[in-house]
Amino acid sequence: MAEWLSLAQLMASPCPGRAVALSGDLRDHAALRERVAAWRAAFMAQPGEDWALHFDNTIAFAAALFGAWHAGKRVFLCGDVLPDTVARLRGQVDGFAGDVPGVATLSPATPGEAWTTAGPLDGESTRLVVFTSGSTGEPTAIGKCLRQLASEVEALEAAFGAELGDAQVHGTVSHQHIYGLLFRVLWPLAAGRPIAPRAFFPEDMVSAMSGQPSLLVASPAHLRRLPAQLAWNALRGHVRAVFSSGGALPAEAALQARELLGVAPTEIYGSSETGGIAWRRWDAELPAWSPLPGVEWRLAQERLEVRSPHLPDARWWRSEDRAGADGAGFRLLGRADRIVKIEERRVSLDALEKQLLLHPAVEAVRVFALADTRSVLAAAIVPSEAGWRQLHDDGRRALSIALGRHLAGSHDAVTRPRRWRFVEALPTDAQGKVTTTLLTALFRPQLPVPRWTTREPAHAMLELDLDAELAVFDGHFPQAAILPGVAQLHWAVHYAREVFTLPPRFVRMEALKFQRVARPGDRLTLQLEWRAERATLQFAYVSAHGPHASGRVVFDD
Repeated sequence: MAEWLSLAQLMASPCPGRAVALSGDLRDHAALRERVAAWRAAFMAQPGEDWALHFDNTIAFAAALFGAWHAGKRVFLCGDVLPDTVARLRGQVDGFAGDVPGVATLSPATPGEAWTTAGPLDGESTRLVVFTSGSTGEPTAIGKCLRQLASEVEALEAAFGAELGDAQVHGTVSHQHIYGLLFRVLWPLAAGRPIAPRAFFPEDMVSAMSGQPSLLVASPAHLRRLPAQLAWNALRGHVRAVFSSGGALPAEAALQARELLGVAPTEIYGSSETGGIAWRRWDAELPAWSPLPGVEWRLAQERLEVRSPHLPDARWWRSEDRAGADGAGFRLLGRADRIVKIEERRVSLDALEKQLLLHPAVEAVRVFALADTRSVLAAAIVPSEAGWRQLHDDGRRALSIALGRHLAGSHDAVTRPRRWRFVEALPTDAQGKVTTTLLTALFRPQLPVPRWTTREPAHAMLELDLDAELAVFDGHFPQAAILPGVAQLHWAVHYAREVFTLPPRFVRMEALKFQRVARPGDRLTLQLEWRAERATLQFAYVSAHGPHASGRVVFDD
């Protein structure tokens, strides 16, 4: 096991024979330190203080990061290089380094420059800026000093270092986010554990970790999707730890990962603001959270409050997480704000709604996380007048795609809504509140949303888009879903009662004809005629394919 080096001292002096990476031209400490010196020279030649870094390669990123720090620069960590992200950073930084499309980036000086004046980094003046979604929806810059980062990696080593030994560090997560930065860059470098290239596919992970003492830095998204057919037996006895962070790991995924990888996953709970707070290991069915070394916690009005060396000062920090005590630890009970985790990505629902309201087709919107086999975002949209025209002319799918493209500059595919509903008004309860329960019902509707074109005393006409997720399609039939005839009868009476005063008692059906099946994706026009003198409702369904069904319903008092 290599000697522990503090982050401040990591590049201050040579460490012959110390491993850094498993591949590439920067495998040992000497090569990395030489590249750090080249970056330091390049940054020192630039007048600006603030620099944004984005590198695909983890070790190349580490060299630029320490080079910038030793040059006295403040580093801004780019979570992505989407156009909106880069545009926003242009107004905050003096330049970019790394793999950033569309902008001029800094390059390191000629490698091999002698570094004779390197001293330790200062714990307070060496700084990093990360971004997270605030409650307003705008990305919030969070400043951290090296002291905070160093205390966190020391806490991780104190909690888990003994069981890891000299394990190689493999990971599926990006070093461009705080979790990956700590677990795949700073902690391994300080502990002397070699860093493997990022694994994007499970089969690559199995191949790289086979036969070697390893630890895996993963996310719930990756652990949920481990294919059972791979040769996981090759990893038995070699995987010393599996870490997961960035979002809740479902119990089913945790237990499957334990079975396949041969070791119970260890979840890390924290945030960009607080750093690591607590951990839990899935040896049990649903373990409670235990605080990391040096972290104190308490509950205030069911909100979790923490105090630790990872924070800027010694004051208690109040989170937006609700929690309850459980023995010496605690359990999380959900968020109190409108920030959600989708595929371990922190997403502001307010930001999505604000962006959607800028589209001319949207009059009102509510975005929420829809519970599914994995959480996805759903958007309930009240179209504007122009939006209704577009919906009528082009259809629901076309408008959904257009709104998704509208968000593409600021949100990637993972953090955009995947499910869309277009309604005349957002659903409210008796108190006038739009609730998640009511919104969820829109995405498993019993009835299609009507688009009325005529509402007269004895005649009405409406359009009905047949969404594949309508509950009436369940079991009718899985191979080729069709709209059941009983549903068509029910809908005709239901919508007729919205416009006509029908007698309460159903007597009989007359002249009922089913001429053509209706399928998901069809747009039906329902024609209704009320003959009060005969207490008879005449209905007919038609579409672009022709007539579908018709008949008469006789009522009585």
